[in-house]
Amino acid sequence: MFASVLIANRGEIACRIALTARRLGLRTIAVYSDADAHARHVALCDEAHPIGGAAPRESYLNIERLIEAGRRAGAACIHPGYGFLAENSEFAEAVAAAGMVFVGPPPAAIRAMGLKDAAKALMERAGVPVVPGYHGDHQEAGFLKRKAYETGYPVLIKPIAGGGGKGMRRVDRHAEFETALEGAVREAQTAFGDPRVLIEKYILSPRHIEIQVFADRHGNAIHLYERDCSLQRRHQKVIEEAPAPGMTAEVRAAMGEAAVAAAKAVGYEGAGTIEFIVDGTGPLRPDGFWFMEMNTRLQVEHPVTEAITGLDLVEWQFRVAAGEPLPLTQQEAVPLRGHAVEARLYAEDPERGFIPSTGRLAALDLPAGTGIRIDSGVEAGSEVTPFYDPMIAKIIAHGADRAQALDRLGQTLENTVVAGPRTNAAFLAAIVRSDAFRAAQIDTGFIDRHLAALGATPQPPDKQAAAAGIALLVAREQQRLARETEHDDPQCHSPWAVADGFVLGKRGDTPFPARIDDERMVARVTATPAGLSVTVDGASPAADARIVESGETLFVLRGGRQTLVREYAGDDAGAQTAGDGQVRAPMHGKLLAVLVEAGQTVERGQRVAVIEAMKMEHTLQSPIAGVVDTIETAVGTQVAEGKTILHIRAQTSETDGE
Repeated sequence: MFASVLIANRGEIACRIALTARRLGLRTIAVYSDADAHARHVALCDEAHPIGGAAPRESYLNIERLIEAGRRAGAACIHPGYGFLAENSEFAEAVAAAGMVFVGPPPAAIRAMGLKDAAKALMERAGVPVVPGYHGDHQEAGFLKRKAYETGYPVLIKPIAGGGGKGMRRVDRHAEFETALEGAVREAQTAFGDPRVLIEKYILSPRHIEIQVFADRHGNAIHLYERDCSLQRRHQKVIEEAPAPGMTAEVRAAMGEAAVAAAKAVGYEGAGTIEFIVDGTGPLRPDGFWFMEMNTRLQVEHPVTEAITGLDLVEWQFRVAAGEPLPLTQQEAVPLRGHAVEARLYAEDPERGFIPSTGRLAALDLPAGTGIRIDSGVEAGSEVTPFYDPMIAKIIAHGADRAQALDRLGQTLENTVVAGPRTNAAFLAAIVRSDAFRAAQIDTGFIDRHLAALGATPQPPDKQAAAAGIALLVAREQQRLARETEHDDPQCHSPWAVADGFVLGKRGDTPFPARIDDERMVARVTATPAGLSVTVDGASPAADARIVESGETLFVLRGGRQTLVREYAGDDAGAQTAGDGQVRAPMHGKLLAVLVEAGQTVERGQRVAVIEAMKMEHTLQSPIAGVVDTIETAVGTQVAEGKTILHIRAQTSETDGE
């Protein structure tokens, strides 16, 4: 076994690897960017080395700086984690050239599976079923459109490089192909530095089932069962589980055999995942799955496999990289116990199109319990920055069966407390409670079909949560004024300083203006013999609300949602009204495109600009109908949340002023 390991990653990934490495007796070496100097993974490791600026290309994607850090620390091996450079063959070669061991597959295997077109051709030769389509070198737009027509709509346009759904576009009609292709090519170039794409048939009601494979340098290769990753949004996995609902021994054997054949076809070593698209229109069939791609790394969702097998897959990675044979070589010896489900808790706002949410974590409580595992790279006080994936934690629940695992996951999500950035906690809990999900009526379109039911559309303010926050503000003000009355002016009759029936009879209700999120609201404060009563539009304070204080802001948490409550100071400059015509950046990011020109007439809801954040594109729409007055931000500029991109002037009618 190795004496030391440099972990070329960050966040929960680096923390996860460090825990196993330390258990095996390895000295753990962290690296960090300027933005991560105080991150949890830095404190968790035995030592840490700075590698550059906050932007990934200046630090975590900078091969030279990572290799130099490894040399400086005397690392015996480098573990790339499961992001950034984990599937980069040049990095694997550079590690070996520097005299260190790359904890991952051989560079040749990474290259073979790194480009989806070449991987599909290789799988066809190995006898692994692949999805019909075009995965050749010809990239002219007209040619690709013709191939899409020949394949038959709907089709998927997919970048040949990278993964994670970035750049992927579903096209349902021939007339939509050019626009979809343009967006896919642009996003692929931004995310992977390679604009090339392939075309494949879109399988209706598809399920996404992947097989965990492991191979060593002694010719042994096995699979460790499957994971169902069908719960996705924009091709990004949201909830994963193992084993797959409805899986039979016959189908598992067929998929496992195909996955092992795929690994052997590229001379694989270490952990990998063979991803299949599966016909979900009925029961799973041995002839109803097709190869999609291979991830030549450990997956984010590997904990569900660890939960049902009792194995530590990171330990297996280290042992294989050290030249040891696989701990198990017979598939029948791999245990399969119970059911596990993983939910990805993100700093994002489902009610606003899942845009990333950044900021300081004013509070973080991820409750552990029976059958619950938490993988996280942040803690209370940590900063969620715009530079990296906004994951807060992975919550993994294990139970004797699927129902018990889901019950445990749902309870944990409902008791999770995150204050500061908005999260998808309520959205995840709604999925787990969904009757259709619990009945395993799932495919990759499940979330899109149920967005409203899952609370992932604009919601009205939680007035009971707002009332709870305002009640606290009122109580504070009452205490403060009572102290002032006692010490300064015994004759003062502040409506907050006393609360009895006599005062109520004289004064009636008292308005209390506050800002709820970005909206001004007025609560009613009523004096009763029992004290002051607060209501917001007739709603009383919620008894189940939890309030976290941060400066002048109260974060009121209820049912996984977060309501911001602040005392109204008579300045609405920070709030945006629906008709003010300002198009502002909803998150930190890079302005990729402005789709309109000054003087152009636009309709309400028309696409006017595109921002890239977390390597995903987000389209901005006009809030009103009118004329583009000014464009205030140049394309290519990094913009902060709330920055004005352009201003639209409401168009007056010809009869105005007559």
